[in-house]
Amino acid sequence: MDQRELQLFLHLSKTLSFAKTSAACHVAPSSLSRVIQRLEREIGRQLFERDSRRVKLTATGRTFRAYAEQTCDSWAAFKQALHNQETTLQGELSLFCSVTASYSFLDDILGRFRTRHPGIEIKLHTGDSAITLDRINSELEDLGIAALPERVPSQFSILELTKTPLVFIASSRPGLVSTDSAGIASGSWSEIPLIISESGLVRDRVDKWFRAMKIKPEIYAQVSGHEAIVSMAGLGFGVGVVPQIVLENSPLAAKVRQIDIRHTMPPITIGLCVLKRKLSNALINAFWELARQSIVGNKKL
Repeated sequence: MDQRELQLFLHLSKTLSFAKTSAACHVAPSSLSRVIQRLEREIGRQLFERDSRRVKLTATGRTFRAYAEQTCDSWAAFKQALHNQETTLQGELSLFCSVTASYSFLDDILGRFRTRHPGIEIKLHTGDSAITLDRINSELEDLGIAALPERVPSQFSILELTKTPLVFIASSRPGLVSTDSAGIASGSWSEIPLIISESGLVRDRVDKWFRAMKIKPEIYAQVSGHEAIVSMAGLGFGVGVVPQIVLENSPLAAKVRQIDIRHTMPPITIGLCVLKRKLSNALINAFWELARQSIVGNKKL
């Protein structure tokens, strides 16, 4: 067995989906099946229970996953040790975050990191914050910035970057929604088109808020990415809900206004995330330590 086979097995052991692993790892489903079958023949035991509806790790599969993780980490550490014999760290790091997070938090950190470690190439991928932890856990990314759930899974290490409230926004043009000190004044929530995230922590908070208020909202659109919600609200399609930090950093902020809401939602925490076991990687640890130092330095200012 080789490193590529182990990496494919590890990815599949987390997604439990041949289709998802095939797409993410750019390998044909038939080729992936042959890799797993080859591993099972070499080990002499079945690694996955699979039928037309589901894929599940066997007891042997769970034991082999620990071996595969240790082997891949040891190989990565060995390659890094060879690089460390040179004067500078060299290699590649992948980082995932939303567009807002990329210019809200990364400007200072990336600038200092590239100055200190010019031999490390950063691959920055942007997308919906809701999928950050899944991408890191599936090892598609080394690090990521995400809105953190109340209970972060134990396999992650977290650096808290900031807390930000959730705000309701509407077009700054008159006529769509009028408000007074009590919040929504004209029409009811059930009549106002709502633009919200299609998934993730913010969506969960919004759903919980409406349930607590005993309101059934009129959902106009479910959007991937908070930046798009600001855009749609500014164009007058409805009322959106976004983290305040997204609104503050949006180039369209002047086109929307916040709506006063009597019963507010709790703020969300934004953090830098990594798998704990990946911190033994010299490149990842170098980025992590610089980010930690930046956070501590900013808190002292």
